[in-house]
Amino acid sequence: MNKEVVVIGGGIIGLCSAYYLHKEGHQVTVIDKSDITDGASFVNAGYITPSHIIPLAAPGMMAKGFKWMFNSSSPFYIKPQFNTDFFKWAWYFHKASNQKKVERAIPVIKDINLFSRDLFASIKASGDLGDFHFDRKGLLMLFKTDAAGEKEMRVAKKAGELGLEVDVLNHVQLKTFEPNCTINAKGAIHYGCDAHMTPTEFMPKMVSYLKNSGVLIKTNEEVTGVDLVNGKIQQVLTNKGSYRADEVVLAAGSWSGQFSKRLDIKLPLQAGKGYRINLERPTGITIPAILMEAKVAVTPMKGFTRFAGTMEFSGINSIVRKERVEAIAHAATDYYPNIEVNPVEMDKAQSGMRPVSPDGLPYIGKSNYIENLIFATGHAMMGWSLGPATGKLVSEIASDRKTSLPIDPFTPFRTF
Repeated sequence: MNKEVVVIGGGIIGLCSAYYLHKEGHQVTVIDKSDITDGASFVNAGYITPSHIIPLAAPGMMAKGFKWMFNSSSPFYIKPQFNTDFFKWAWYFHKASNQKKVERAIPVIKDINLFSRDLFASIKASGDLGDFHFDRKGLLMLFKTDAAGEKEMRVAKKAGELGLEVDVLNHVQLKTFEPNCTINAKGAIHYGCDAHMTPTEFMPKMVSYLKNSGVLIKTNEEVTGVDLVNGKIQQVLTNKGSYRADEVVLAAGSWSGQFSKRLDIKLPLQAGKGYRINLERPTGITIPAILMEAKVAVTPMKGFTRFAGTMEFSGINSIVRKERVEAIAHAATDYYPNIEVNPVEMDKAQSGMRPVSPDGLPYIGKSNYIENLIFATGHAMMGWSLGPATGKLVSEIASDRKTSLPIDPFTPFRTF
């Protein structure tokens, strides 16, 4: 049965949900309070990362957060926040950061990332969006110290056991991989399973395709509430009108927790801010890399090279902290000595808010309390990577069909 579906949020998750819901034959409306030209879906590293099998909530991460709490230029920065929601989330994060839970999450993360990578490839092959940048050159994990290298070797061993493509490169082999730029690193792990894209190209093309296909996209319109009758949403209310809904998809990113609260649903979620610097000039970089010690991502995109990174928990805000931008710029030169980020490029840096669940797994699934509410949020640093997979799963849930992957690990009402 075709349904009227309202998607709250026009980021990569919301748009991919709309894409697959439309393919299922549903009438879809996407509502976003912005004009869908900025935010996390535009400033991310563009990675599709089956290699990222370790969730953010890993052993030792909370200790690092407290260690770096008073260093606002650190890769993982927690600004002290004295509110109940944050303390609960931090406690759940601590509980999730144990080896047993990480081991349980690893195959789940791998499978949904591989599924999503294949869906990205299918979208490209379909020609729906025309041509867009989608490259399978893998990902380099660059390390300068033996400690970082040994740590990543353990991840690489696990990835290899799971069937992912992994190679270990010394400094000489690294030069062969990237002959046109100088890299100051001891070696690297190359994950051939990964891919990368240019988000600022893909997002407008997806919006255009959806509009041309009959999907109603309402921008600069804010959802203010819902008309809830007997445990079912009848209408979604905005500052400009109302929309009838058979199903409602909550894909509002870092704002999903606030919206859930209005519905008396406690969704543990915190906004993790990331930053990006674009270099719109030749750099010689052709393969995406993560600068391990600095926790900075590097992506050769269409027409520019992007340096992105950091995880900052300081509430929902768009403040660009100069010291964090400078840390990314310093890391760029530290690993690529021939590249220096100039002041103009730093001044153009932007930030975006990622929705982070306590255990690093997204929330995908139906509400236990509201019959026709579907959650699609909490993806942390994997939002871009998991866009199509989440959208596909959402469309299957809304259509009352068997999902392509088991979704029990993603239930919004799991215990931590």
